[in-house]
Amino acid sequence: MQTAHEMFIHELTDMLDAEQNLVEALGKQAEESSRPELQKAFQSHQAQTEKQVERLQECFELLGESPEDAECKGIRGLIAEHDTFVGEEDPAGDLLDIFNTVAAAKVESYEIQAYQSLIRMADLMKHTKVSRLLNQSLKEEQATLKKVEGFSKKLKPENLGMEEEAEDESDSRKAPRGNGSKPRRGRAA
Repeated sequence: MQTAHEMFIHELTDMLDAEQNLVEALGKQAEESSRPELQKAFQSHQAQTEKQVERLQECFELLGESPEDAECKGIRGLIAEHDTFVGEEDPAGDLLDIFNTVAAAKVESYEIQAYQSLIRMADLMKHTKVSRLLNQSLKEEQATLKKVEGFSKKLKPENLGMEEEAEDESDSRKAPRGNGSKPRRGRAA
């Protein structure tokens, strides 16, 4: 890779792979959701992501280029993190909802940075129409991040896992001390 144009095409391809993989991942997250409003939000974002894929394909057409063979390792890593958590931890439904909103926020932050970088490059190379398309996706990602953060603030785990700890503390307060007398304070006799 020797030119900014080559790098731009590489990064566009990376983003296309990311968005294509997210279409499937968002479908999984919608299916996993225990709350109808969260399920609807993931489905809505899946439809939005499909439009972003179309926009990226339009960018390639405008540039007279074809996507390269590439993998977005960043997004694939975040998807693998999700799959590992679900497969190995077998989380309760409410905890999976919380995990999925946090995972969505990570993905949105990643995408926002990627789109901002692509827009800077498109602007430098005077690809005005491409920049407009990328800006549209960027604004959608920023709005989605705000929605995800809103969901994240509302979701609370049903079981905090603190019952045992509270019971232990309560038992230690009730337990008799030594000979039953209170420890002396002040000067020794």
